[in-house]
Amino acid sequence: MGSRNTLRLPVIDFSTQELEWDLVKGQVREALEEYGAFEALFDKVPNLELWQAIFGTFEEIFDLPLEIKRRNVYRKSSLGYIGQSPVVPLYESIAVDRANVLEKVDQGFTNILFPEGNPTLSKNIQSFTEQVAKLDEIIRRMILESFGLEKYMDEHLNSTTYTLRGFKYTSPKTTESKVGLIPHQDKNMISILYQLNEVDGLEIQTKDGEWISVKASPESFIVVIGESLHAWLNGRLSAVYHRVMMTGDKARYSLGLFSVAKDGYLVKAPEEMVDEEHPLLYKPFDFAKFLEYLGNNRKQGGQKVELTLKAYCGA
Repeated sequence: MGSRNTLRLPVIDFSTQELEWDLVKGQVREALEEYGAFEALFDKVPNLELWQAIFGTFEEIFDLPLEIKRRNVYRKSSLGYIGQSPVVPLYESIAVDRANVLEKVDQGFTNILFPEGNPTLSKNIQSFTEQVAKLDEIIRRMILESFGLEKYMDEHLNSTTYTLRGFKYTSPKTTESKVGLIPHQDKNMISILYQLNEVDGLEIQTKDGEWISVKASPESFIVVIGESLHAWLNGRLSAVYHRVMMTGDKARYSLGLFSVAKDGYLVKAPEEMVDEEHPLLYKPFDFAKFLEYLGNNRKQGGQKVELTLKAYCGA
């Protein structure tokens, strides 16, 4: 599948006090068309105190006994706690649904794992999510503007909610690269990835099949296009393949903020995105039902079902 190289993702600065909107918008469009991803500098979050608190929070959570972590269950089949498996023995993750709403974090996450309560943990998670969600909104506004889809702005932004997922990749204790997470495309709209400690491993696949090793900093986020936005734009932007490869003797911790379509909302390409040159790629679909399809087929034995959006609702 190609080899790692020394290329670097485009770096786009969202940190200036007075953002040069049109300039940055053009950089976003160019980077996403070429790579499906970019590195975003966004110094509004996290401050050092919040960064340390979030890192400590997820270290504490992943150190909980397995039976407690397994309490993290949501109705959607792909949410909740995912433990280590023979396929990805170094990987585990845990999710906070609607992580930008404090009471939802309390009721649906913190109080499940810590019945005695932990309001500081809830506030740290909600604060981090709320601030990073501002970056998600800026990027999505720029994308819609760049394609002339301003009339859909409010509907599009209001069609999603946020899931925060914490990731831990156990150290392989070897200098030989081991798979932390297999190559995949995210299913949601946009993913914003943040590395919590100084252990690299994230890699992005280029159009020619090569892998870029991502060197993140505490001031930057990695922005990745998901299949839902790919479908909504009728293929104008592609969902990028990415993976995690681990070496060494330190665990890797990271976070992902995922903008996901709300239950019942049909992801449907605007009519302006469909023409003779760009025929419709996907039928309208409910993201929650797509997740159910994925979850149900992962559990089935026997004949293998293709777990892709195209297989689910390709036009």
